[in-house]
Amino acid sequence: MHFLQSKRRRLFFISFLQTDRRSVIIWINLVTIGKVVVMSPPTTDSLQRLLTATERIIAQKGCQSTTMQDIMSDTGLSKGAIYHYVKSKEELFGLVLQARLEFINKRFYASVSEAGGLHGPLQVIAQGLQESHHPENVMNRILLYLLSQQDKSGISDILKQFNDRFIAASTEWIKLGQQYGVIVSTIDARKTAEHFNVLSYGLRVRNMILGTENLLSGSSKFGDEDYYAIMKTILQGGN
Repeated sequence: MHFLQSKRRRLFFISFLQTDRRSVIIWINLVTIGKVVVMSPPTTDSLQRLLTATERIIAQKGCQSTTMQDIMSDTGLSKGAIYHYVKSKEELFGLVLQARLEFINKRFYASVSEAGGLHGPLQVIAQGLQESHHPENVMNRILLYLLSQQDKSGISDILKQFNDRFIAASTEWIKLGQQYGVIVSTIDARKTAEHFNVLSYGLRVRNMILGTENLLSGSSKFGDEDYYAIMKTILQGGN
């Protein structure tokens, strides 16, 4: 069954990336029959430049060595311009985390209009998570860095916001699949989303411990393909 057949319905998914000072990104996905219309987030050029530069510098230097001065030099933005959005590099890292999650979310809803079943949208999610599970992935590096900094003020709130958004998005993905008959209605959407989240966190930490070389050597017997297979089995009502 197609995700978007039968009745004409419009589903609005609005998510906010917030700092203590203001909402900086509003993402609106308008899902309607036969197609998905996605309105681009009204990010300013300076904010987008800020997020892109932060990802690039982290990929080069790592989270610990990345400084606000590095980001100012790369973007050409003043300290005041950056602090218009965030109060610390950790808060900026949190925005990057949220933006990457919203990118996966956007790709999921875009795939819904083309899907004839569960496979396409689920592959989008699995691909996004597979990328984030890699030890060198910026999203993964930020998450593990923030976990190591929980003694700092505000870090726990940043992590909780990301965790809550991840679970909320996953829950909506599952509920949408249930609504259109491609995910069994008997599973609890919220509990299943938390189940996948726990598995995802475990893979991130395990992959960081092993490192890229060991993962490529095949020393691990449980990988992203197995994670995808578990997701698919559960969502289709298997044991």
